[in-house]
Amino acid sequence: MRRSLFGLLAVVLGLSLVAASCGSDDDSSTKAAFIYVGPVGDAGWTYAHDQGRLAAAAETGVETAFVETVPEGTADFGNYARDFIEQGFNLIIGTSFGYMDDMEALAEEFPDVVFDHVSGYKANGTNFGNTFGRMYEPRYLSGMVAGSATSSDLIGYVAAFPIPEVIRGINAFTLGVREVNPDAQVEVVWTSTWFDPVVEGDSAQAMLDKGADVIAMHQDSTAAGEKAEAAGARWVAYNSDMSAHAPAAHLTAPVWNWGPRYTEIIGQATDGTYEGGYYWGSMADGVVDLAPIAADVDAAVKAAVAERKQQIIDGSFHPFQGPINAQDGSVYVAAGDVLDDGTMLSMDVFVEGVIGSLG
Repeated sequence: MRRSLFGLLAVVLGLSLVAASCGSDDDSSTKAAFIYVGPVGDAGWTYAHDQGRLAAAAETGVETAFVETVPEGTADFGNYARDFIEQGFNLIIGTSFGYMDDMEALAEEFPDVVFDHVSGYKANGTNFGNTFGRMYEPRYLSGMVAGSATSSDLIGYVAAFPIPEVIRGINAFTLGVREVNPDAQVEVVWTSTWFDPVVEGDSAQAMLDKGADVIAMHQDSTAAGEKAEAAGARWVAYNSDMSAHAPAAHLTAPVWNWGPRYTEIIGQATDGTYEGGYYWGSMADGVVDLAPIAADVDAAVKAAVAERKQQIIDGSFHPFQGPINAQDGSVYVAAGDVLDDGTMLSMDVFVEGVIGSLG
């Protein structure tokens, strides 16, 4: 669910296949190719995936390669995948939602090649499966930090597309905010982008102009943080530790760590145990986490976040455990109940405390 078919605005010219020798590849028959929706230099989503590729290659010794900025909804994905396969690559990892149907068809066409799709919901039980992470867990924790940092009680959330993944993140963040600051509200502005620094920066500025003193985001550029820093506000980043890009503003970030999962997939492809199923990893698995919290955040807040983190990991607390009201005040999750995975994966309701519409 990570990338929608209607999202990518910036397509870089001169796409190229990039091979990387990492360790010896003569101890394994696996060659892994990664197809990315954005540029590896985005400091966000694609950067985090490429760091995972590098870590997995170093751990396993297999040969890896990648191609970046491959748009959804075109023939490009299939063309690049076939080119990789002709070169002997037998594991294809696609990192965007819009690649799903192409990967499903390719898995049928090439039954001896493993296809793992990041963020989708389809699998064939053999050579085509999907991978994602429970990012709502660190999103909740980042909301706790943001809720403690706001003085205006207005937090701006620069959001990509109104798909369940993004809605789920906004809700988890808002619930975390309101655990520590019940008066705070989170106002959403939609950009219809995954990576467009100008649009994302302008959207953050619009929220700052409305009085928001903390900005959160669900895109791949650092533009929202740069606007927050220029305004003397604070910033919750996403995807990776972006603190170097706006150090005075940065509070923390929900982050991805794809290395362990990619290492696992490569191992399964190598030993023939890949099953083409569904993987939704958690903080306990290490695929998602919270970046270090800024040094100037109060020690009591850090301690509360650390306690909640441990409770999420050990299962004694769930970000979507009731009672939770919907945006309109109706009961969304009853006291004592916890949202099941199916409901979370299809989330289409805002929780109380969110300002804005689902579009």
